[in-house]
Amino acid sequence: MDYNQLALDLHARYGGKITTQLRDTSELDRAKLSAYYSPGVGAVSQAIAADPSSLSTYTWTNNLVAVISDGSAILGLGDLGPKAAMPVMEGKALLFKRFADIDSVPIVLDVHTADEIVATVKAIAPSFGAINLEDIAAPKCFEVEERLKAALDIPVFHDDQHGTAVVTLAGLINAATVTHRSLVDSKIVTIGAGAAGTAIIKLLHRYGCRQIVAIDSKGTIGDYRNDLNDEKKALLGYVDRSAHGSLSDALKEADIFIGVSKGGLLTSDLVSLMAPNPIVFALANPTPEIMPDEAKVAGVAVIATGRSDFPNQVNNAIAFPGIFRGALDHGIKKITDEHKLAAAKAIAGLVETPTPDTVIPSVFDERLVPTIAAVIT
Repeated sequence: MDYNQLALDLHARYGGKITTQLRDTSELDRAKLSAYYSPGVGAVSQAIAADPSSLSTYTWTNNLVAVISDGSAILGLGDLGPKAAMPVMEGKALLFKRFADIDSVPIVLDVHTADEIVATVKAIAPSFGAINLEDIAAPKCFEVEERLKAALDIPVFHDDQHGTAVVTLAGLINAATVTHRSLVDSKIVTIGAGAAGTAIIKLLHRYGCRQIVAIDSKGTIGDYRNDLNDEKKALLGYVDRSAHGSLSDALKEADIFIGVSKGGLLTSDLVSLMAPNPIVFALANPTPEIMPDEAKVAGVAVIATGRSDFPNQVNNAIAFPGIFRGALDHGIKKITDEHKLAAAKAIAGLVETPTPDTVIPSVFDERLVPTIAAVIT
């Protein structure tokens, strides 16, 4: 099927993917009109002014997320600008509603510095119950998220980072079971140190993994490098900072490969350098670092990708609806590393008997949202 053409046809047919509707669907009579708007609504405004925490009691902020992007890193397509980001942000809103019954508003910003994005989001934050940042380029995305988390009293979550990390960890927990490994004792090689790669490394370290080698476009990230930006310098605290050399050097006897870079980087010859029955999460989209058929022929025991047409899809939609559902329902102000670890373990636990082709539950598993939401407390 030509999914590109189908996407164009469906978007044009419906003029987008989302709309709004009234919560009170009964007849709007004169009494209700006077209560929902003037003069009665003034009493609600006064109540919120007297007690700002009652905002979520009286307005839809109890179930409302802002999905925000500046369009600087759209999917794997790069900086296409804010208007081009809108269909992706609408898609995120569709997933919020379909999987977690969360209302959301897609917002694209025609500002691009960290200062401008932070100022804009802070200015509109009172309208929402949580903030989902999306498709903002690294390393700017790290600063934007951290500053907003410090400034706001509602959850702020950059899904490109943390959604990917949570689902990756969940899959690796089960992949380690399938291959009879201890995940925390495994040698892990990651290639790609942008938003997703950095978050994966940090969450794996928080889980207990200590043998992590990170590689970016210029080579292994280690003490020998004098060209690291501030975020990559900070990453040295989570990886084997003594590592040096090429990808082939790093892969020797590695148990796990995680790719969030570009297609075709992992060859059969490179796989042969890894430990027996290795685990490969080739997450570049649309073309993985190695295709599943080639990986299996090369001896890979468990292969995961970001694609829906192969088993073991690492799909952010497995994680973020449940995380936000739990945060909104339980009045969470900050989504922490402990929440992410709990979500990953909850997701992994839904695969009762992991197999090489089933280490990650389906995005359509109806247990996902309630199970994840229950641990975001």
